[in-house]
Amino acid sequence: MPFNKPSNSRPKSDRKPGGQPGHMGCTRKPFPPEAVTAIQVLLPLKCGTCGHRLRKNPGKMDPATKQHQVIEIPPMTPEVTEYQIHGRCCSSCGKITWGILPEGVRGCFGPHLTAWVAYLSGQFHMSKRNIQEALEAIMGVEISLGSVSLKEVEVSQALGLAWEEALQEMRKAPVKNADETGWFLSGKLKWLWAAVSEKATVFLVQDHRNQEAMKRLLGEKVQGFVGSDRFGAYTPIPNGQRQLCWAHLIRDLQGLVDGGTKLGVQTGKAGLRVSKEVFRKWGRFREGKMGRKRLMEHMERLKKRMEKILQKGREGPDKKTSRFCGRVLKLQEALWTFAREEGVEPTNNAAERAVRPAVLWRKGSYGNRSESGCRFVERILTVVQTLRLQNRNVLDYLTRAVVASRLRQPCPSLIG
Repeated sequence: MPFNKPSNSRPKSDRKPGGQPGHMGCTRKPFPPEAVTAIQVLLPLKCGTCGHRLRKNPGKMDPATKQHQVIEIPPMTPEVTEYQIHGRCCSSCGKITWGILPEGVRGCFGPHLTAWVAYLSGQFHMSKRNIQEALEAIMGVEISLGSVSLKEVEVSQALGLAWEEALQEMRKAPVKNADETGWFLSGKLKWLWAAVSEKATVFLVQDHRNQEAMKRLLGEKVQGFVGSDRFGAYTPIPNGQRQLCWAHLIRDLQGLVDGGTKLGVQTGKAGLRVSKEVFRKWGRFREGKMGRKRLMEHMERLKKRMEKILQKGREGPDKKTSRFCGRVLKLQEALWTFAREEGVEPTNNAAERAVRPAVLWRKGSYGNRSESGCRFVERILTVVQTLRLQNRNVLDYLTRAVVASRLRQPCPSLIG
């Protein structure tokens, strides 16, 4: 099952927690003068050694002034605007006409507060009760659990076009990585799919973990190159457009070694030696110590070595090793795409990092209880992680999206 934690067979490190010897520490940068809200001058009046009176103006022997900045948050109190809606009775027809609320005023909570609810939920994965408690304790705002749910639905509706924009951006990207993890709807297992490109990350909750679900995320005709694991849902993508994750391959090769059969141990160890060499060469390329042409030459040599290892394993008597090697041989072309294509990585780390926050959210929330809740999850995760890719402010964007929705205006662009 997707929520079972795999065993960790790596030996425990002897290193102590925290910064290691030789680590360059980092200190907080001081706020610029225009951001300082108050200044207190601390001037010594007499010498701390002999008690002699000190002058006020600095002299040639005096050191430069030191700065010590203290950051504080003032008590937060909500701004409450009361609209007193008057009614007037017409002396001609006797009908009553009421004053009209300003355009964009909807419900009891403003757009910034509404965005905060979605931000605490989608960015920090807080439960509805924790959101309720945080808003009251920090901001002095009382809100019911039902209102928290309603605000999530409002934000979800406001982000509908933004999600579509991210989906189209991801699909047309020249390189993307995809992964999937379990999700729950009222206790029933669903699947949360994720795809990551340079500018957009997209999430989609689906009923199944199959080829049709993959196509609904990546498109019926997949464009560009796709990094993934070897799961069968990605089989419709031509091998020439795929990049299989070497981290998954290394884990499976180690599994052959741990299996204990003679052929499995031989195949696994030989494959691991090739894998180690692959990442050593890739590291040199990433550091600029090797060009693309030279990298391709090295990978072509390692490809032939790996192919011989897999062929020997496939033809051997051990059925488990034979099946594994046969499956990898069918996809072996997709192991080496990173060597020739710009922007393609040999692992699927980008997608797995994107999915990780969702996994933690699932463990704390146990999924959703409604389809509208699933829509909120996929849209808020898409917006949060896409904005993080672009180093944009999430809370500011959510506020502007709610304002635009209430004014019936287009959602602000998610792709900067």
